Amino acid sequence: MRSESTICALATSGNGAIAVIRISGPDTYNMVDTIFLPSAEGKELLKQKPNTIHFGTIRNEETTIDEVLVSLFKAPHSYTGEDAIEISCHGSPYIQQRILELLIGCGAQPAKPGEFTQRAFLNGKMDLSQAEAVADLIAAESEGAHRVALQQLRGGFSGKLKELRAQLLHFISMIELELDFSEEDVEFADRKELISLIHEIEQLVNGLINSFQLGNVLKHGVPVAIIGRPNVGKSTLLNAILNEERAIVSEIEGTTRDAIEDTITFGGINFRFIDTAGIRESADIIENLGIRRTYQKIEQASIVLLLTEASDHIDMIHRSVEVIREQLSDGNKQLVVVLNKSDRISDKQQIAIQQSIPLQTNERIISISAEMRENIDGLTELLLDIVNIGSIKHQDTVISNIRHYNALKSASEGLSRVSEGLASALPSDLLAQDIREVLHYMGEITGEVTTDEILGNIFKNFCIGK
Repeated sequence: MRSESTICALATSGNGAIAVIRISGPDTYNMVDTIFLPSAEGKELLKQKPNTIHFGTIRNEETTIDEVLVSLFKAPHSYTGEDAIEISCHGSPYIQQRILELLIGCGAQPAKPGEFTQRAFLNGKMDLSQAEAVADLIAAESEGAHRVALQQLRGGFSGKLKELRAQLLHFISMIELELDFSEEDVEFADRKELISLIHEIEQLVNGLINSFQLGNVLKHGVPVAIIGRPNVGKSTLLNAILNEERAIVSEIEGTTRDAIEDTITFGGINFRFIDTAGIRESADIIENLGIRRTYQKIEQASIVLLLTEASDHIDMIHRSVEVIREQLSDGNKQLVVVLNKSDRISDKQQIAIQQSIPLQTNERIISISAEMRENIDGLTELLLDIVNIGSIKHQDTVISNIRHYNALKSASEGLSRVSEGLASALPSDLLAQDIREVLHYMGEITGEVTTDEILGNIFKNFCIGK
């Protein structure tokens, strides 16, 4: 697919020494040649080889706008698969705007968000999952998010998915051929081979589905709520984790009346810590609003750090744990009981307290001293262990895109029906219907099956210039 229009946009953002303006489409070379004057005679753009860079000036008639470098790309060997040029100019907003105005004056259209990548997809330079990875790579704020996006951009799981889909497409062709000879009761599709293929696809699809929770964490980070009664050391713990005085620490109860949030990266993962108002009964209207927000933050968090004082009576600690357990309606949430101010009791007492609290499968316990900065590293290591970042090293790929997750879930349900149909010798026409559904959802991920609505929803979230 080649677009008839030529588009242009600024491909860099913010203030910098250099800016890049990208042009793509059939009239790219003619448009840039109109405004570009090479530094040496006989170096007109239309005569130059692709994949070369040329120095010169951008001019509006006799007025010089800027000295620039022009990078040339010829179809199909460009990002979009079309003729394309990138102009590297100085970072002045005035210069950028003037060059764009000149290009538009030559007939170029301002690019829409994601239009360059959309053209790359439509021209077969990448599949749809790779196109989505471009936006994820740009937005990556941590090593983990970068790793997942780069893996997907390089093909990730889409290559294997396409290969298996092609094999499944062959089988449905054979099954539908059987329908044409239904009166002769013949089988063109080997059912044993089909069962083996369905099993292989199920393994891949279910593995990807199971990776989503980790992928989502790597992409978006982990929200961690710090909760507990007033003056138990929540703000002190936040400051210790961030290694700065982010929250006000006071002996006065109820100092924290609203949630304070900040983000820090451990082991390539973003953790968003939320210091909440102390939980207690209060006649103060403002403090009660803060306590209400604390319970809201518990709902939003993936991990809840329940702070208690290590010197508290064991019954009080038990009651605190039970109260928070009732709030954790989502079984996927992790609860960490943090025995703070552990420097005030002996190691033997700490061990006795930890052993006295029966923990459930999604619960951990640890002793620290936020004020003395003791075992803060142990707490961060525990958080990384909960996230299970190490598991990514043993997996071929991880998904982090909700659209992929939903499509894979639907494909998995279809695969289950195909397996059941094969086991029960389901008639070929009904079996073909279930296989077609699986093909549809597998194709949705890579873009082999798509609609304008899907494309619109994906590329509208891109930045302009990409």
